[in-house]
Amino acid sequence: MRVYLDHNASAPLLKSAQDAIVAALGVTGNPSSVHTEGRTARSIVAKARSDVAALAGAESEAVVFTSGATEAASTCLTPHWMRDGRDLVLPRLAVIDTDHPCIREGGRFASADVTRLPVLPDGTLRLDALDAWLDAGPPGLMAFCEANSETGVTQPVEAIVERCRAAGAVVVCDSVQVAGRMPLGALRLGVDAMILSAHKIGGPKGIGAFILGSASMRPTPLLTGGAQETRQRAGTEAMPLIAGFGAAAAVVLDDATRPEDLLALRQRLEAGFRALAPGFLILGADAERLPQTVMVHHPALRAETAQIAMDLAGFAVSAGSACSSGKIGGSSVLEAMARGGAAIDPSRGGIRVSFGRETSVAEIDRFLAAFASFWARQGNSPQVRQVA
Repeated sequence: MRVYLDHNASAPLLKSAQDAIVAALGVTGNPSSVHTEGRTARSIVAKARSDVAALAGAESEAVVFTSGATEAASTCLTPHWMRDGRDLVLPRLAVIDTDHPCIREGGRFASADVTRLPVLPDGTLRLDALDAWLDAGPPGLMAFCEANSETGVTQPVEAIVERCRAAGAVVVCDSVQVAGRMPLGALRLGVDAMILSAHKIGGPKGIGAFILGSASMRPTPLLTGGAQETRQRAGTEAMPLIAGFGAAAAVVLDDATRPEDLLALRQRLEAGFRALAPGFLILGADAERLPQTVMVHHPALRAETAQIAMDLAGFAVSAGSACSSGKIGGSSVLEAMARGGAAIDPSRGGIRVSFGRETSVAEIDRFLAAFASFWARQGNSPQVRQVA
C-alpha cells in the first residue's frame, strides 16, 4: 500500500469536502440570481465564506474567493490599492528570496520594482535587510510566505509587521502552508491581506482566497467585469469548489489534532534520518518550522534520484516545491539559503517529507526503512538504529 508524504504539495481530499462538492453540484442556481434557486446557491457560498473566515479569524465580508493562491497573490501583489476609497500607489515591492514563486516573482509589479530580501542560513528573513529596504524609499508593499513550502521554516510575522507598520508599508502574508498545521494569526498581527488555498487543507484544487485585514484597504481587482465577490473578483463563483473549501476549513478549525501531535512524528522522522548517517542535514533545524515538514540534505544525495526511488518503493515525497519540481536543477530555496551562509550544495537538492493528521507512526517507520535500503544501494553504509 502506498504512503502519501507530500501534503505540502496537496493534502488528501477530506470526505466532508467531497460530500459538500457533490451536494453543491446538484444545485442549479447562479449565486448572483435573485430567485429561489439563486438564493439557494448563494447560501452555500455564504456558509463556506463564513467557515473560511472563522479559520482565519476574520469577518465573512473580508473573504474574497479566487481560483487559487496564485490568483490571490497576483491580485494582492499590485502597485495599486485603495485606502478609504482613494487610490493608493505603492511604487515598490519587497519579497523574501526563499518565497514561493507566486510571491517571489512579484505579481503585477514590474521586475525592476521588486527587491528580493536575503535570508539567514536557517532560511529566516534578515530583518536588517528589511529595515534597509524600508528606509531606502517611499512606503511600498511587503509580501512574504509565512511558512516555506520546502523547508517548513516560518518567518517572524510579528517583527515583520511591526517594522512595516512603522514605515507605512502595506503587508501581504501568504499563509497557505500554515493553515491546518498551526494557528492562523497574521490578520490579528495586522497584515493587510492573508492568502489561503483549499487543497492544502484537504479541500479541492482550483479554489483559494485572500482575506482582507480591513474594509478600508483593498487591492485593485485583477479580474473585472462583474459585481461578484464585492467587486473584488469578477466571474460566477465556482460554487461546488467553494463549498468544498468551506467544509475543509470547518474540519481544520474543529480538528482535535494539535501541532504537538504532528511535531512528535516530525521528531521521529528527523531522528531516523540522523541515525542513518552523520552527514544528513535537516534544513532549517534551528529555526521555528511547521510541525509536519522535514527537508533533508546530504552532499552525497541527489534529490531527484531519491525521489524516484522512493516513488518506486511506494512512497510519495518531493524534491522541492510542486510548482518548481519536474525540472532539472537546484531549488531556488536552497540557493537562497546557501547565499545566506548555509553549508549546503543547492545542486544536490533536498528530499521533502510532509505529512498530516492521517499519517501514522508505522508509515513513518516504513518510509525510514525504505530510505535506508535506498541509501545502502547507493554504496553507503547505513547505520540505522531503532527509533524509540
